[in-house]
Amino acid sequence: MATYLCPQDGTRADTASLTWCCPVCRGPWDLDFEPDAPLSANALAGRVNSLWRYEEVLPLSSPTTSLGEGRTPLVPLTGTVSAKLDFLMPTLSFKDRGAVMLAELARRLSPGRVVADSSGNAGTAVAAYCARARLPCTVYVPEGTSPKKTEQIRAHGACLEIVPGDREATALAARAAADSPGTFYASHVFNPYFLHGTKTYVYEMWEDLGGRLPDAIAVPVGNGTLLLGAALATSELLAQGLIDTRPALIAVQAEAVSPLATAFHRGADGLPDPPGRAAPAAPTLAEGIAIPRPPRARQILAAVRESGGTFLTVTEDQIRAAQRDLATRGFYVETTGVACWAAVGDWTDRSVVVPLCGAGLKTGLAP
Repeated sequence: MATYLCPQDGTRADTASLTWCCPVCRGPWDLDFEPDAPLSANALAGRVNSLWRYEEVLPLSSPTTSLGEGRTPLVPLTGTVSAKLDFLMPTLSFKDRGAVMLAELARRLSPGRVVADSSGNAGTAVAAYCARARLPCTVYVPEGTSPKKTEQIRAHGACLEIVPGDREATALAARAAADSPGTFYASHVFNPYFLHGTKTYVYEMWEDLGGRLPDAIAVPVGNGTLLLGAALATSELLAQGLIDTRPALIAVQAEAVSPLATAFHRGADGLPDPPGRAAPAAPTLAEGIAIPRPPRARQILAAVRESGGTFLTVTEDQIRAAQRDLATRGFYVETTGVACWAAVGDWTDRSVVVPLCGAGLKTGLAP
């Protein structure tokens, strides 16, 4: 049985409980989980064509809330750069990978309600999968969230709470609601089941590349859920003897909001404690990664360093240019989802995969 484990102080909790954070430090949980058996490429033939085909390495099995998520195409962009088309997911973003895990867990726990907070994509994914699971859901979003995303949340039947202020204010409002009895906090940041969903991104890549991985995997980083999922997967694949070396993790942030990149290049293990509440994030086209103080900052920085990777930043002009460039290649991707292409599009010395992780219809073309 998997258990929640606090990476800071070792506190444990039962995953059947509705506790959403460590009661000692109020930090996010990890999951103490070991795959039941090694994954075999030969055993994958004939399995369901979704992320649930990797059942040996998932902490939940036999789902009833699936929408067929996963198994997105991997296509070349240049001779060395390939793209994983996660904008082709049921709710048009990679967040479906983790949201289905949270909704399935919540369905089994039968809470009175589910709450989530998001800048848009995680909220739409949680709303959709809660609808599939017939769970009442409330999604908190910051003012200024794309109307197309809020429309999608409402369409799935979720209650929408628009919070004055920035992404941090939204998270604080959702966490206050999460403390109410009978509430399941479907947090893509605090609940580690989400990370075990996003790790399937790398398992699919490994399968599609014939049992290998590229030299590097680039991911956009705000709260770091895709990056930490990738780190989980590469660690598991290495432990199972299915790869010989880990690929470097290339973390990409918008230059306008790049606290992790700054800390990484300064050699820091985490973010400095602010004198008070963090200042609002600067405006950026990459709204999905505009996170001034990600709760898993230490884990993100450590994962990048352990992989031999680095942090890159991109300007607003680079984001605009990358979105238009991808569109001329046939891919209409939202502005957050083009950040990695903006950062590594001209690489020629090693193979790298970038995620195109949100559809352009969610935000429109950057002005």
